[in-house]
Amino acid sequence: MEEKVYKLMRSIGGGNIAVGIVTIVFGLAMGVLLIINGARLLAGKSKIMF
Repeated sequence: MEEKVYKLMRSIGGGNIAVGIVTIVFGLAMGVLLIINGARLLAGKSKIMF
């Protein structure tokens, strides 16, 4: 019984690490995209006519 729990915990722990890595990579990519788009908006603000 204890061996099954150990194997279950090991697989869940590995899955959590994988999801964490994917989340970090996705968050960094989105942060970079937001910074780039913000810079483009600031650079083009002089072209806007109201």
